[in-house]
Amino acid sequence: MKAILHAGKPGLSGVSAGQIEKPVPGPGEVRIRLKAAGLNHRDLFVLHRHKETEPPLVIGSDGAGIVDELGAGVTTVQTGDEVIINPGLGWPDKSDAPPEGFEIVGLPFHGTFAEFITVPAETAVPKPAHLSWEEAGVLSLAALTAYRALFTRGKVKPGMTVFIPGIGSGVATFLLQFAKAAGAIVYVTSRSEEKRQRALELGADKAIDSAADWREALGGEKVDLVIESVGAATFNRSLEQLKTGGTIVTFGASAGDEVMINLRTFFYGQFNMYGSTLGSGEEMREMLAFIETHNLRPIMDQTYTLDQFEDAFIRMEKAEQIGKIAFAIE
Repeated sequence: MKAILHAGKPGLSGVSAGQIEKPVPGPGEVRIRLKAAGLNHRDLFVLHRHKETEPPLVIGSDGAGIVDELGAGVTTVQTGDEVIINPGLGWPDKSDAPPEGFEIVGLPFHGTFAEFITVPAETAVPKPAHLSWEEAGVLSLAALTAYRALFTRGKVKPGMTVFIPGIGSGVATFLLQFAKAAGAIVYVTSRSEEKRQRALELGADKAIDSAADWREALGGEKVDLVIESVGAATFNRSLEQLKTGGTIVTFGASAGDEVMINLRTFFYGQFNMYGSTLGSGEEMREMLAFIETHNLRPIMDQTYTLDQFEDAFIRMEKAEQIGKIAFAIE
């Protein structure tokens, strides 16, 4: 089968379009003929985490397609079912943290940038009927990350004010959509005027230039909840926007892992801080029900073929996208 493989060299220089043996489902697994897949920042990180000495790896964590073969003992899905892949492996029930042994599709196991993939049957969940294949193919990782960060960890409620630094990524655009659907007031930031304008069109109540004085732009208003994924470049500025007793949830660190904070300011502020990553199978079902109830769709950026992988990766690496980048596989 055709696939996008990483091998031999770190980074994008080790990525190529090639051929690899079509997988056969084992007991409890299903094989999915993929129709579309989604590119995530995680895929950029995998290009450095996957070692040069390791066998070629099919990258990609998001995908959707049609079940075409069942492994022994599978009864929860049937051949011909249209499904989305939950990229989280080994985390069935909602919990404070993923259990030991939790992994994500695309490393260490083969991923979704291919014509076929085998996954545990429980991770093949019904595709919402209102989504196109490309929309379904980009959904899971970003939407599930946003859902857990906002609802399970952030406990968003109608009327709350939510602050999202760095609008433009897939997760950030889902956060905006989900928070507005939940009845929250949402403020976002971006260096890009185009992204700020798009965020306003999607329902953001304020879109602030990242280089501006955030306190001034908010008129001194403090917020209930910050969802942080930028990291060191914005973390302390984000904390400054929290009202007393407010909550900050962090799930990423694209602009630096290490942050120095003023502990006295933190404890006098009675702040709450939660880490978050992806989500459980239970949260995946909740998230899908939420997007069906509110008729939500991913914000789509551009769609590429597998042969155009380099253009897609470069667009992601330069953070030029607004929403999700898709691969049309069939």
